[in-house]
Amino acid sequence: MTEPTPWPPLREELRGIEPYGAPQLDVPVQLNVNENPYGPSPACVADIATAAAEAAVTLNRYPDREFVALRQSLAWYLSRDTLAGILPEQVWAANGSNEIMLQLLQAFGGPGRTAVSFAPTYSMYPEYARDTNTRWVAGRRADDFSLDLDAARDLVKTEQPSVILLPSPNNPTGTALPPEAVGELCEAAGDGLVVVDEAYGEFRREGVPSALELLPSYRNLVVTRTMSKAFAGAGLRLGYLAAAPEICDAIRVVRLPYHLSAVTQAVALAALRHAPELLGKVDELRAERDALVTWLRGEGYDVADSDANFVLFGRFADRHAVWQGLLDRGVLIRETGPEGWLRVSVGTPDEMAAFRAALTDVDGERA
Repeated sequence: MTEPTPWPPLREELRGIEPYGAPQLDVPVQLNVNENPYGPSPACVADIATAAAEAAVTLNRYPDREFVALRQSLAWYLSRDTLAGILPEQVWAANGSNEIMLQLLQAFGGPGRTAVSFAPTYSMYPEYARDTNTRWVAGRRADDFSLDLDAARDLVKTEQPSVILLPSPNNPTGTALPPEAVGELCEAAGDGLVVVDEAYGEFRREGVPSALELLPSYRNLVVTRTMSKAFAGAGLRLGYLAAAPEICDAIRVVRLPYHLSAVTQAVALAALRHAPELLGKVDELRAERDALVTWLRGEGYDVADSDANFVLFGRFADRHAVWQGLLDRGVLIRETGPEGWLRVSVGTPDEMAAFRAALTDVDGERA
């Protein structure tokens, strides 16, 4: 008797896989998904509402599929981080940096091609590769989560990847890349793309440069950003990149028609008009992060250096028990990264005080 065909007829390599996602739990202190804890001001909300209402008048028409005004505004914003400036034709945007990454692998990955990164790193990267039938290879970072440049260069020369994914700061460790490492990997990659994912770039410490400064030197470099973190726009879903115009043109081949709605474009433009305000809490969050790192180390934890709005700390014989103990006390953090480590997002002073009190209580209970 033949076995019944499984239903629904999902691709075999996807059977049994749990979808990506952090727990969404209703607790008083939510520090698990690296959101900005400070929402927009009433003035910004009013501007966004007006922009959305104006866009609604013409919802019977398709939006500008080239989103020219948005690309101009994003180019203006990115030009603050590089003396060379960024032109609108160097900018591309999509529904979150997740879609940006997927489009890059749709265009430059695929069957017979390889994508490389260095673990521990963002857990969605291998999923982008899987979804585009791109071979996935993960090298290893050094014990302090920095990039072992010699080992990375050797892996790139061996695998000859079409795409290299380099988050800076890295998620979940918070580790930033030095520009010389990016440059050397751009050279080692040949015609392969080197994608520096700067989702948390605005939180980098003083003196840590953006990879945007290297764009004039390397035609195979792509730098991605998002409005989800520093811009306090996680609900907006707007990610973008800067690269050579030829790369942006290539992505047009795989983008879905009119992939950015008129409302998304209007809201993103309104948020960019309020950039100084929305970014106004970044310095406070940096200071809160640095204070948290100091406190955790003072309590005897191992803590990774962070240029992001989160901190990876450990090491725990049973990290799940610690995670659960914090949750029982109304504090949700993320059980992710290398075994024995936990990641906590940086929140408001009150939220961080609640986290410190809960962790101290959990430690006392387990002592």
